[in-house]
Amino acid sequence: MENFTVASSDLHSQMTNKHVYDGFGAGGENVSPHLKWINAPEGTKSFLVTCYDPDAPTVSGWWHWCVFNVPADINEFKAGISEYPDGCGHGLNDYNSTGYDGACPPPGDPSHAYHFTVYALSTERMELPDGTQPAMIMFNANAHILAKATITSYYAR
Repeated sequence: MENFTVASSDLHSQMTNKHVYDGFGAGGENVSPHLKWINAPEGTKSFLVTCYDPDAPTVSGWWHWCVFNVPADINEFKAGISEYPDGCGHGLNDYNSTGYDGACPPPGDPSHAYHFTVYALSTERMELPDGTQPAMIMFNANAHILAKATITSYYAR
């Protein structure tokens, strides 16, 4: 069996201005990256897609994106996705909005790692409302994770 993997046509080891936040002086385009995942394990009933920065200057890192209840027959998000498949839920990111908001490390910080992770889940739905905090989404997902695949990009300003 092949490994569950995620790849991107526009996200590379060093993040470009395209995926950087457009506020707090960062001046980016704030476009979510293209993500495509393959070889989900048998029994996958849905996916959870996240972007998380563990290097943020907080005690809990920084959530940039969290989409749950992605149907099992979906295996790709186009760059700049704004219309998600029916049934998807959207977690509240740490900018206090739902949807993707890009990298924005403090000026002068060393490069931050941005982990884009797709989780294959054994449940079709998590009964959570839009705007749920990612920590609660991850708590609910934890018992259902069959596999995860991550692509990491770095950014500093």
